[in-house]
Amino acid sequence: MTKSIWINLPVKDVNKSKEFFTALGFTLNTQFGVRDDSASFLVGDSKFVLMLFEKSLYEGFAGTSVADDRSGSEVLFSFDAESPEEIDELAKKVVLAGGSLYGEPGYKDGWMYGCGFTDLDGQRWSILYMDMSKMPLG
Repeated sequence: MTKSIWINLPVKDVNKSKEFFTALGFTLNTQFGVRDDSASFLVGDSKFVLMLFEKSLYEGFAGTSVADDRSGSEVLFSFDAESPEEIDELAKKVVLAGGSLYGEPGYKDGWMYGCGFTDLDGQRWSILYMDMSKMPLG
């Protein structure tokens, strides 16, 4: 059975991407990705692994080229926050680190608070806090 799953992403500049994700509070994983063309992060309590590879290295692993068109999206990476305030802080960190918000922080349906951002390479991410005491049943 599968023990874990990793996200592998192509990036243009590993060092800039390392700075970006470190600024968001992701933990640099020095066990993997300590080369000049890759980086690894541990994310969250479960220590989910995020691997970043410079484009040519990624294409070698993936066996295909990276799509050039960033006008659409095939994947949305989401992670949770412990409070709306944490989301507000992360949104500020995203912008200060060079990313951009595609969805400003705010409530949806009265029980979810979140925002959406793109990283330095145009990958889409969402941060979400869910107040389960206000979640509608059914």
